[in-house]
Amino acid sequence: MELRQLEYFVAVAEERNFTRAAERVHISQSGISAQIRQLERELGAELFDRSARTVTLTVAGKAAVEHARAALAAAGAVGQAVGEVTDLIQGHLTIGMVTGCTLTPLFDALAAFHQAHPGVEISLLEDSSDRLIERVRTGAVDLALIGAASATPDGLDALTIISERLVVAVPAGHPLANQRRVTLRDLTAYSIVCMPPGTGLRAVFDQACAAQSIQPAIALQASAVDAIAGLAARGLGVAILSNSMAESYRDQLTARTIDDVETPALLALIWKNALRPGVRELLVHSRRAFTKPDPATSPQPHGPTPDVRATDP
Repeated sequence: MELRQLEYFVAVAEERNFTRAAERVHISQSGISAQIRQLERELGAELFDRSARTVTLTVAGKAAVEHARAALAAAGAVGQAVGEVTDLIQGHLTIGMVTGCTLTPLFDALAAFHQAHPGVEISLLEDSSDRLIERVRTGAVDLALIGAASATPDGLDALTIISERLVVAVPAGHPLANQRRVTLRDLTAYSIVCMPPGTGLRAVFDQACAAQSIQPAIALQASAVDAIAGLAARGLGVAILSNSMAESYRDQLTARTIDDVETPALLALIWKNALRPGVRELLVHSRRAFTKPDPATSPQPHGPTPDVRATDP
């Protein structure tokens, strides 16, 4: 029995899919399947039920998975202990980033960290905010940039990067462009273009609508801000965005703050284990990058927003 087999076993158990698990651990699907089969032969029991479309743990698999996680954690702790003593950070970090993010300070932080600690291998994973939160909780992702409707997901630590109100963005000549005050009920007369469920911005919008028993006509959904803005600019619906998102398209769209949606959409870094040297050091570089003033922009009330067009604040 090898640690890599346990790593593959845990990956399949968490992803419930051999293809996704193979992508996660950077191995071919046939390779991970062969390693799992070998592990099952060594243990004398099948760990997964492969009869359905979604892979599920057998009784034996359920009994083994927590012990596998503990073994991997113990192996990681050995490296961590040595790193603490020698002040040498090595190993691997998996960083999560909400799909479509182009948040320059995060890239700056990763570059500074890599320069300071070239012995650490960095993997970057894009996904929806909901899935990234769960990956951080399970330890599959060490630190992630997510969009959220609350500052700190349960059981995790967080550093809020951006906090912004929701706006509706419409092309010139649209009736909403001429209104000084826009409410959620004003939007019920129009088709909505917005992000899909699982994103922070959509969570804020859905919660606000539910609080007023409003059922918006969501006609089109897209994960990319460019797509949402492009559809709205062509009159296919009114776009629900954050303030900084809409600012990037001010030559095409007019933005109006939605007055009765007071809960802000957030972009936040989240993590579970700041005791790991790699995570701790990356947080140091992240704080520096996100608090560094941008000479090209004036100070903003919620922090710097240069080059921010994340898909999911």
